[in-house]
Amino acid sequence: MLGSRDPNHSPVSYPDSSLRDIEAWRADILNDHRKIEVLDLGVGSKHARSPHRLISEIARHSLSDRKYAAIYARTIAHYNALHVLELGTSLGINALYLAAHYNTHVITLEGSPAIGAVAADLFADMKADNISLIMGNIDDNLQPTVAEMPRIDFAFLDANHRHAPTLRYFDMLRPKLHAKSIVVLDDIHSSPEMQQAWRDIQKHPDVTASADLFRCGFVFFDPSLGRQHFVLQT
Repeated sequence: MLGSRDPNHSPVSYPDSSLRDIEAWRADILNDHRKIEVLDLGVGSKHARSPHRLISEIARHSLSDRKYAAIYARTIAHYNALHVLELGTSLGINALYLAAHYNTHVITLEGSPAIGAVAADLFADMKADNISLIMGNIDDNLQPTVAEMPRIDFAFLDANHRHAPTLRYFDMLRPKLHAKSIVVLDDIHSSPEMQQAWRDIQKHPDVTASADLFRCGFVFFDPSLGRQHFVLQT
């Protein structure tokens, strides 16, 4: 099982061999020229007008870079985040990174059935049984999903990159967030709407610190951090 480790290991440990396997799958997906029909429920793709797209093209434009995916995996390991939520599964590579830490359970939500099917096959092939994939409109599925989670230790928001939905999703997470939770927003500078959403979330009274990595933004809720906002080079 991806992420299965001896619980006596250090919380910062995760299986590097599994991460190499994930990158091998990324290479395969980047060369997968099957065409699927994509259902866009959010802002839509900037790179394709037709709903019929090559898996390789989706992978090229939508997958998290290895560098950032590794940052998420290391953050989850360092903070021993066990309950992880991802909005926007895409082809599943990022979810595999999120699930690499031992004992972590990832719930990932995807709105496009064809894209979700590719991710489901990937999870099965990787024996990633600590990932639960929920298919369907995130607007319908997020609230009941959050309600069933004991808490949210780490959340990754990569769906419907518009201002109002981003703030709505953030508000839906809040009941299960705690002082040590971390929320990551992807593509915070991809459009004026997303930049405004990022600024509004930084100003939220529950947010005590944030880090702008340009591709994404990290949000923290620990009162001991004070109100600090950083722009970091990665």
